[in-house]
Amino acid sequence: MNTAILQAEQFGIGTILLRLCLALLCGGIIGLERAKKHQSAGFRTYMLVCLGSTLTMLLGQYEYYLTHIAGSGSADVSRLGAQVINGIGFIATGTILVTDRQEVKGLTTAAALWASACMGLAIGVGFYECVAVGILLIFLCIHVLPFFENRISENSRYMNLYIGFQSVEDVRTIAKYMKSQNWKIYGIDIEKGNKNTKGRFQAAFSIKLPEKQPHSQVVAMLYELDSVSTITVI
Repeated sequence: MNTAILQAEQFGIGTILLRLCLALLCGGIIGLERAKKHQSAGFRTYMLVCLGSTLTMLLGQYEYYLTHIAGSGSADVSRLGAQVINGIGFIATGTILVTDRQEVKGLTTAAALWASACMGLAIGVGFYECVAVGILLIFLCIHVLPFFENRISENSRYMNLYIGFQSVEDVRTIAKYMKSQNWKIYGIDIEKGNKNTKGRFQAAFSIKLPEKQPHSQVVAMLYELDSVSTITVI
């Protein structure tokens, strides 16, 4: 009887309201940074993903309550939660794209969506300690760590450059200049010009610098070449 009372309390209006509101809050916190950067999955998307995950876990718990406590039968509480983890992949995949500059975008957004779904599952079962630590670490990854990531990548010896030029012969000029600076080239992918590039050729260069050097300085050096029209660090 005590077990039945305890289970029934899990579905009181106060508990349900707390968990659903907490899901909206946590999803909003995660999605706020993505919304500021005008990502495809923004503020409302994260709130809905987290809310939906919470509702799923509440539904799983309620199904367990009905079959094991209030009636007969069997139900697996984790079954619906597992489907959320699998299903969120379809939404997350839609945020990942490869640009015409061979640059992959949306991975952080997809990972944050997946984390938001997991956060909703934790809220749905009332694992508040996990929620508190999880939201803190996710917030740290999204808002604080990019500063350190940019510092590390800016001073890395490896660079991927997307360079625009007028003719395919300019590739030799650019490559010759890079070698004169002792920059090791370990990959060149040339693309023919089209209407979007106004007839310019473009190529992705993967290079390794002989020593740590600010990437902005490398870009400035390449812009001194007459054959170079555009440069994008990818």
